[in-house]
Amino acid sequence: MPDIRTCFCHKSVRLLAAPAIAAAAMVTTWAAAPTAGADVVSDAIGSVVHQVEAATGAALAGLPAPHGPDTAIVVLGYGLLPDGDMRPELVERLQAGLVQAVVSPSSPIIVTGGNPRNGTTEAEAMARWLTDHGVAPERIHIEPRAANTIENAANSEALMKSLGSRDAVVVTSADHMPRAVADFVDAGVPVVGTVSPQSLPPIVMQSFGPRD
Repeated sequence: MPDIRTCFCHKSVRLLAAPAIAAAAMVTTWAAAPTAGADVVSDAIGSVVHQVEAATGAALAGLPAPHGPDTAIVVLGYGLLPDGDMRPELVERLQAGLVQAVVSPSSPIIVTGGNPRNGTTEAEAMARWLTDHGVAPERIHIEPRAANTIENAANSEALMKSLGSRDAVVVTSADHMPRAVADFVDAGVPVVGTVSPQSLPPIVMQSFGPRD
């Protein structure tokens, strides 16, 4: 892999647009990767993100900030359809969570949501979607009992303690974020970042969309 810092040191300032191009290239690489090699791709992408950020002194355009193993990525559920399928709003939350997971390959992922429909909880449906999209099952931790945002926060806090996580990135829809963050803080969870589908550029969301 070329040293991205060298590229930036020898190019003019107009190449500061390059991180946006790099972001699109990296997410496209992930989307095209076979599931069996997804962890390898994730680690490589995480390395590139760190190189670009070191070279530019700024977060990579279009992607959330990376985090390490002490930070849990917590994706909040959304009501399932009567047959147990996910609504588009929940799929979008998962796409946003997947972006955060890719740039933070050592962070555990918590999916939280109960409210079963047709024998499936929100968290179980979310976990299946993530594994289908290349996330290693051992990274995913299911919280299948929460019936509302307050319970999402309280149950996730307990699960974070068992995992040794010190803080969290909260992933939910933009209009839900203020209430979600407030509930997590009230539950004693330090929130170090937030990601919503609406906070990510369309090209990033599209690259992490459904696979055929």
